[in-house]
Amino acid sequence: MSRIAKNPIALPKGVDVSIAAGQISVKGPLGTIARALDPNVELQRDGETLRCRALGNSRQADAMSGTMRALVANMVTGVTRGFEKKLTLVGVGYRAQAQGDKLNLSLGFSHPVVRQMPKGVKVATPTQTEILVSGIDKQLVGQIAAEIRDTRPPEPYKGKGVRYANEVVVLKETKKK
Repeated sequence: MSRIAKNPIALPKGVDVSIAAGQISVKGPLGTIARALDPNVELQRDGETLRCRALGNSRQADAMSGTMRALVANMVTGVTRGFEKKLTLVGVGYRAQAQGDKLNLSLGFSHPVVRQMPKGVKVATPTQTEILVSGIDKQLVGQIAAEIRDTRPPEPYKGKGVRYANEVVVLKETKKK
């Protein structure tokens, strides 16, 4: 059995979990997330904890039991605390502005880049050079943050571009005569 799947998932107060027809739904103070269950994995509720168990002895079932445990734990964390990614803009004239569910970026192109945020993801700009992407779905928050970073990734000589707040960009030395 997967070592990760052996750990139970603690359900905090205010979190409601329903498992039916190959689907798990987690409802909490921040919202609701639903996900399809893998047929090789069984979820059991024991009071205020959830346990994942592999059905069968195949490697696929063992691997998916750990994966499903991590996914469900992230769902519980998402509906209680939420997830957020922080991005910073480095470069002269690089700006970001949140307008409702749209993010307007000025990144040195001849045109502004406008990104529409999907449902369930909020974007905020505390300053003109900081972007805060938050939501209850860890995968969706990370995907949106990666797509924003991909519009102008940090270049290796001056480090200009969009980067994660904790990202370290190793700068290359310029060519010498």
